[in-house]
Amino acid sequence: MSKKTAIVYSFHTQKSKKVAEKIIDAWGKSDIEAVNAEELTKKVLENYDYFILSAPTWFDGELPNYWDEFVPDLEEMELKGKKFAVFGLGDQKGYPENFCDAIGILVEIIEECGGEVVGHTSSEGYTFETSRANRGEEFVGLPLDQENQARMTANRVKNWVEQLKKEFN
Repeated sequence: MSKKTAIVYSFHTQKSKKVAEKIIDAWGKSDIEAVNAEELTKKVLENYDYFILSAPTWFDGELPNYWDEFVPDLEEMELKGKKFAVFGLGDQKGYPENFCDAIGILVEIIEECGGEVVGHTSSEGYTFETSRANRGEEFVGLPLDQENQARMTANRVKNWVEQLKKEFN
């Protein structure tokens, strides 16, 4: 049986939804299934092997409400054998002290539950003070800044999807 890939994002957001749609287009619509993060359940997670998760940073470095509500269930799951990649939106200039923290928060939970996180990207080209998504010279996912670097998003998404297709296999 072939491995199934899900992209999980809120269908009710604007910016994250647009980025998720770019990822779906780059991935190939027939090879990935969209899942509304606001309707995520343990059972849904059990149906897939590979995940691309949207984690936009809210307020001063927080997960969106829909992730906060699912985290207790997620923390009870055994994620060994599943691979995850996380992308998120942040604002380097408006919130430089917690740029894309939500990516790091979600990755920490996934790793604690035994999931494998792929899709690390270079921190080169970003200007921020601190980020929970940053480890050394790289991010543990794909941070995107639609406020200050929107013109870079299409190329970053394209390169990230190519990388994920290799790392998911």
